Amino acid sequence: QVQLVESGGGLVQPGGSLRLSCAASGRIHGINVMGWYRQDPGKQRDLVASISSIKTVKYGDSVEGRFTISRNRAGTTIFLQMNNLNIEDTGIYYCNLQNIYGGSKAEFWGQGTQVTVSS
Repeated sequence: QVQLVESGGGLVQPGGSLRLSCAASGRIHGINVMGWYRQDPGKQRDLVASISSIKTVKYGDSVEGRFTISRNRAGTTIFLQMNNLNIEDTGIYYCNLQNIYGGSKAEFWGQGTQVTVSS
């Protein structure tokens, strides 16, 4: 089992910045992907950004160039630096970890942290 603890959400004005953190503990496989997803009311969770255990990075189209994902050297914590935030970035941000085993994976989610961009 894997536990994910998120922090760093809050209220920010348009154009501002926030930094999210997600600390993972438990059975973290050597080959894994960690990332952030955002869920808007009534919609599915969409990828914001992800980073693999070999540092491969992906970003959602709407955040490319504004958000930066990184992970610590131990590979157990990821960070999402969010700059130039706009109202459309508002939502619940969920941390995700996928342990990759050949052709299968085990997926875990955090409880989510609210990000609100408003003037």
